[in-house]
Amino acid sequence: MLPFDLPVPVALARPIEQLPDSAGLDLVQGKVDGWRALVRTGPEARVWSRHGTDLTRAFSDVASAAALLPPAVLDGELIAVTPDGNLSFALLQTRSGKGPRPGAGFAVQVAAFDLLALDDVDTRPLPYEERNRRLVKLLAAGPPQIRPLPVTDDLAEARTWVGRLNGGVEGLLLKPAASRYVGGGYGSGWRKWRERHPVDAVVVGIVPAANPRQQAAVLAQPDARGRLRAVGVSLPLSDVLRAELAPLLRPIGDDLAELPGVVGGLPGSPAVRYLPVEPTIVVEMLVDQARPEFGRYRHRSRVVRRRPDLTPDQIRPATPSRR
Repeated sequence: MLPFDLPVPVALARPIEQLPDSAGLDLVQGKVDGWRALVRTGPEARVWSRHGTDLTRAFSDVASAAALLPPAVLDGELIAVTPDGNLSFALLQTRSGKGPRPGAGFAVQVAAFDLLALDDVDTRPLPYEERNRRLVKLLAAGPPQIRPLPVTDDLAEARTWVGRLNGGVEGLLLKPAASRYVGGGYGSGWRKWRERHPVDAVVVGIVPAANPRQQAAVLAQPDARGRLRAVGVSLPLSDVLRAELAPLLRPIGDDLAELPGVVGGLPGSPAVRYLPVEPTIVVEMLVDQARPEFGRYRHRSRVVRRRPDLTPDQIRPATPSRR
């Protein structure tokens, strides 16, 4: 019997913009592009999302593999693996609300990165280094669908992992070797860094907010035919950038327009209402995907500067990645 009821809140990693010079007292893992999940292994195998949604039906193949292991609770990422060994977040999304389909052309695996319980022992109070040692031992002879993420104390080595698997390793996680697992916040001391790519886009709208410091931009890039298409919503604009752009942006009418929530976040996100503006201002933004996937950037970008040296017709069409 497990020592606590499931699901439980997961530990979170605080975003950082730059990596330190060395790992120091941290252990480092690759941040893979998938869905965060808790997996109960053993005879009563189950799968939950980070928000506590039961995903067992949609990922029954994962649950079947987890049933082959001793009773335990794993924290990790569900990943879609293509026949060539690369990762595809877009393919993973096709499982939403569904189950495995014959001939889908990919397999779902678990990249496990923490061990919360083993049999009747709550391992969360143990140091991360010890939890990882027990995790590796548990999965050593387990099913190939559930594998531990590699860990290193060499930050230079970990940096070489980023971008592998066709961009499936999108960044790094730094975890204090002596830290406990603290769910529901940043208490574990984890940090996450994503690789950023500078790309250009046109401002086509402003997302209003009661607090001006929360205002964001709707960003567009030309498609293969040269037509501007919204590819994402930015993070809130900085005070300096907002002041620079305000006198340059010209609203198109007074009515708000609407974009599907998927453009500003993950599927199921609320619709994005914004004030359209004339598409004349080009900006540089930092994104964690070199190319938009299925016509959009999945995570919100950070606009870093205006590009007065560019006009919208000088931006090259964005080539969607279908991984």
